[in-house]
Amino acid sequence: MSNPFGNSFLDLICLVLLFPLAGTIINGFLGKRLNKSIVGFVGCAAIGLSFVVAVFVLLDLLKLSPEHRVFEKDYFTWIGSGAFKAIAGLQVDPLSVVMILVVTGVGFLIHVYSIGYMHEDESFYRYFTYLNLFTFSMLLLVLANNFLLMFIGWEGVGLCSYLLIGFWFEKKSASTAGMKAFIVNRVGDFGFILAILLIFVTFHTIDFTEVFHAAPEHLQIGSTVAAIITLLLFVGAVGKSAQIPLYVWLPDAMEGPTPVSALIHAATMVTAGVYMVVRCNVLYTLSPFTMTVVAVIGGVTALFAATIGLVQNDIKRVLAYSTVSQIGYMFLACGLGGYITGVFHLVTHAFFKALLFLGSGSVIHGLGGEQDMRKMGALKKYMPITYITFFIGTLAIAGIPPFAGFFSKDEILLEAYTKGNLFFWGLGALAALLTAFYMFRLLFMTFHGKSKMTRHVEEHVHESPKSILFPLIVLAILSIVGGFLGFPTLSVINEFLAPVIGVGHHGLAHGGESHHVSSNLMFSMMGISTGIAIVGIVLAYVMYISKPDLPGTIAKKFKWIYSIILNKYYVDEIYDKTFVKPTLGTSHILWKVVDVKIIDGFVNAVGRLTILKGEVLKLCQTGFVRNYALSIMLGGIIIIICSILFL
Repeated sequence: MSNPFGNSFLDLICLVLLFPLAGTIINGFLGKRLNKSIVGFVGCAAIGLSFVVAVFVLLDLLKLSPEHRVFEKDYFTWIGSGAFKAIAGLQVDPLSVVMILVVTGVGFLIHVYSIGYMHEDESFYRYFTYLNLFTFSMLLLVLANNFLLMFIGWEGVGLCSYLLIGFWFEKKSASTAGMKAFIVNRVGDFGFILAILLIFVTFHTIDFTEVFHAAPEHLQIGSTVAAIITLLLFVGAVGKSAQIPLYVWLPDAMEGPTPVSALIHAATMVTAGVYMVVRCNVLYTLSPFTMTVVAVIGGVTALFAATIGLVQNDIKRVLAYSTVSQIGYMFLACGLGGYITGVFHLVTHAFFKALLFLGSGSVIHGLGGEQDMRKMGALKKYMPITYITFFIGTLAIAGIPPFAGFFSKDEILLEAYTKGNLFFWGLGALAALLTAFYMFRLLFMTFHGKSKMTRHVEEHVHESPKSILFPLIVLAILSIVGGFLGFPTLSVINEFLAPVIGVGHHGLAHGGESHHVSSNLMFSMMGISTGIAIVGIVLAYVMYISKPDLPGTIAKKFKWIYSIILNKYYVDEIYDKTFVKPTLGTSHILWKVVDVKIIDGFVNAVGRLTILKGEVLKLCQTGFVRNYALSIMLGGIIIIICSILFL
């Protein structure tokens, strides 16, 4: 199909941004007056059209030779002050194209799903306004050609997460969760801002192409400046992608509507940190220390979050901790130099995590809002399509071949093993075992076994409407076939991304190391990772189907361990005592003492002094001419006396 505008779709890349922005403006200003069907159509069409343009951009990019698949378009000078210059421009290359396809493709399905899920909500138009703005912000983040414009998109997704997590702001828990997400992310964003400033001071530019070309010449491997820049960037990534120690906002984000959770976890906000690290792979390669930090944080977070997921009973919270764990896997891959592997897992994760969240939303919708898995069970016969699709998503995240998650997770474990780092391999393998266990625990508690629903709920439970089921079916298909993008003999995603991530100046091909190993080792590792997943599934089956009383027995026997994990290692409580309460206490002192008593007291004292002065002076205003004449005469006498005495 030829471009009707007569130009390459690469020249029209701005349309990918303009369609969601137009949807935001239309629904934001006119949505309250429009019918819900029109609002939903506008919201979905905006992302759908953006996806179509993204597909044609991909096709145009594929027409170019691999080494020329980088396209930049500058629109205008955004900021110009002395030596500092920021251009409003977009960059299209294989990495950004993969991201916009994921954001718009998965985002479109979530928008379609939202029509059925949110149809009864009074603020339907406001929801779609925020959702379109969220997508626009993420697209700006991944298409920006410089650090400052990326930061605008970075802050945009932070704002939209605050608006959408706290969408039902009438609920105290929702508004608090939105505020928590906003504040925690400000901590990470502070690191990102400092990194941008240091990048400009070091390279005298913030343009990606210029910085990445200059970095190997200006900085040596292991240099302090490279370490500081990359660590500060990673602080931003830790906040946005919910890694230790800034992961605490993401589980509470479940207070927002379920489609919002799917968008945050699968296609937008939490993947932003991974994208940023991969985009800056040249800088990270110059700092082996930072890469080790990234790998450690990623691996430890993957395991830590997985342990919490073992005992959670809220269906969405299990998936939330699962996301924290899976993002940890991506950072583990990046820290080991497998940037392409990290992106590959980002893509497959987008498919199965969106499917799982939307599947949980279908369950919640069918049960009239219930989220506690202990009050579910036997839903398989009531919601067969939801069950089948959810089962596929569970197999994918557990790492069972040939589902999508198997290939990407196996690549990460292989990356660790071939680097000779058994510590990281052990973290990933144990996290994989726990993932298979807690995800099948979720599946068995929700869809299998005996019904634990109340009679009223059981009488009204129903399969979801087509607008909800259609995205589930599409995502289930993607969760089956998506992994073949990185199949060892095909390596589609590796070959596509290699020119962008390419070969570092130290001579190692990022993300490509695992493809130089022998077939025997590769298939052996596949067998081991599959076996690990099967062990987790069997354990879940024994504990929640064969012997359903066993979990309670184990919890009683190891009560203190169970209590610690159930309470999420008391991290929230520690943060509350360490940071929240001291901050609130200090703020109270600043308010009551510094602000009210000192500042306000001084201002009020000046006011009272002025009033007192007026009260004294008004005594002189008698209205009698003789008094004024006397005052003049006395004043004249005083002046004469002073003149005589001092002259």
